[in-house]
Amino acid sequence: MFLKTKSDGSLVEVLAMDQLINPFEIVLQGRLHAGEELQDPEPFTKGELLFPSGEALPLCWTSGQQLHA
Repeated sequence: MFLKTKSDGSLVEVLAMDQLINPFEIVLQGRLHAGEELQDPEPFTKGELLFPSGEALPLCWTSGQQLHA
């Protein structure tokens, strides 16, 4: 699955779907898709990501973060 960053719209390939759908996970492993070379995996905060259409992630994937704040 691909998401995009809020900051510059770069595409991010989600590498761990279980991290994405778990509402208590704040960070997920992903890989930027930029240039021709495969990028190394890195952590991305869910709050910095959107669907490629520009829609926010569903609350059922992020609501647990509010409980930790």
